Amino acid sequence: MLETFKNAWKVVEIRKKLLFTLLIVAIFRIGCCIPVPGVDMTKVAEVVNGNSFFGLFNVLTGGAFERYAIFGLGISPNINASIIIQLLTMVIPALERYSKEGEEGRKKIAKITRFATLGIALLMSVGFTVGMRATIDNSFLTYFFVVLTLTAGAMLTMWLGEQITESGIGNGISMLIFAGIVSQIVPSFAALIRTVVAGSMGWWWLPVIVVGVVFIFAAIVFMDKGERKIAVNYAQRVVGRKVYGGQSTHIPMKLNPSGVLPIIFAMSIVMLPQMIGSWFPKSGFTSFVGRFFSSTSLLHIVIYALLVIFFAFFYTTMTFNPIEVSKNLKENGGFVLGIRPGKLTSDYLAKILNRLTLAGSIFLALLAILPNILGAFVPVLSGIAIGGSSTIILVNVALETASQLESMMLMRHYKGFLKA
Repeated sequence: MLETFKNAWKVVEIRKKLLFTLLIVAIFRIGCCIPVPGVDMTKVAEVVNGNSFFGLFNVLTGGAFERYAIFGLGISPNINASIIIQLLTMVIPALERYSKEGEEGRKKIAKITRFATLGIALLMSVGFTVGMRATIDNSFLTYFFVVLTLTAGAMLTMWLGEQITESGIGNGISMLIFAGIVSQIVPSFAALIRTVVAGSMGWWWLPVIVVGVVFIFAAIVFMDKGERKIAVNYAQRVVGRKVYGGQSTHIPMKLNPSGVLPIIFAMSIVMLPQMIGSWFPKSGFTSFVGRFFSSTSLLHIVIYALLVIFFAFFYTTMTFNPIEVSKNLKENGGFVLGIRPGKLTSDYLAKILNRLTLAGSIFLALLAILPNILGAFVPVLSGIAIGGSSTIILVNVALETASQLESMMLMRHYKGFLKA
């Protein structure tokens, strides 16, 4: 991977994209350090450290929420809006029609997603401001200014992510979350050391955690690189005096085609009850949420795992359509070895896809909930319960970025060959 980045840096076009991505990430991190005026950051830090939901949200925003910064909402509003719009695409005919109109349709859906992001950002800003009202100056103008600043910060964060996707390297949403998690590695490690020094945790936990992290890294890389190759042959065709086809290739079907997105989507949904509960700190609903939806509760763990599996299947069906693949193969004279073209081919591909996605999604869900399970049985580890999800995000974003760099360098070599 390091060799890939080293080689990519030597290419002028790719180096510009890398520098642009780093610039956007730097702007995002600066915005995560600028607090909203009128908020007592000391009290905010106390509330965040004493609430598991706020602590989880703080990690996803790279510590911005703990400072109640202008980018305190992070990319969460845009993620939630994307989830809602993608789900509605399956049930609303107009959105389904847009999704099949190519580039123009994607632009219309992106515009709708931006408006949805604005509405969700406004709702979350009001919700968090109400939940944090004890840390904010008690005046209407201050509340209004805080809500306005957080909403504007969320929209600017969405725009920064879009710029990375369009002109930089990697997926903008994933890159910003990646940057936020990386910024929390050193503080988290320092807190772990302090826990050991204070005697709350035995020193032997350190090598156990290190070995566990290394094993998780290796397992994630293994699953991300795993794929099933479906052999495909093309029949020979004579067009004029030329003979086309007659070659063999394969269809690569990845074990985990959805990457890190199911984790991000599931985390956004599973945090919703706790966010609503923060609005009414002394209500019965908040007590219910604190009892049954804490990060170590059985209900939270089961729902989290099921959501990861659901979004893995959902995203896979959105990106790989066996019927379309079978149709394209048939039109181009291709066929899967031992399978008749047409419906039998699409059924075969769908069967393979479902098996691969099931195995990959279960593995992804187990890794996501493993720290929560450890936190339930070993309370001293509950403070690092986000570690599993963070590790998955870090590894997948790094692998996806390296893969994109390799593809860009490969395309550049082809262009050079064609020019020659």
